[in-house]
Amino acid sequence: MKKTFKMTHPKIKVPRLFEAVKHEVKKYLKRERNKKLPPDVDYWDFDCRYGATEADAEVIHVATINKCISAAEAQNLDSFYLEILAKPGYRSKNPHTGGSASRDSDEFQDDEE
Repeated sequence: MKKTFKMTHPKIKVPRLFEAVKHEVKKYLKRERNKKLPPDVDYWDFDCRYGATEADAEVIHVATINKCISAAEAQNLDSFYLEILAKPGYRSKNPHTGGSASRDSDEFQDDEE
């Protein structure tokens, strides 16, 4: 999704337009995450960019999209640019646990002694 959202409409109030954008983004992310994963891919990851214009867009994390949209509302922007591109994601091993997230079995011994 590469889109410049216009925040002016003759009949719809501005706060409802921002809610509609948040809803559209949420639907897009859900739709992309539900697509079938290619072999050897762990999850869908997203490259995101946000800015007042396409030329000013900066890289953001997918978790900060709603905060950026709320910031645009607080700044009373007439329009803003949002880009979300899906890409394959690969999980890395956790270096602290040696790659497994399971707990040691001696931590959970029975108290029946």
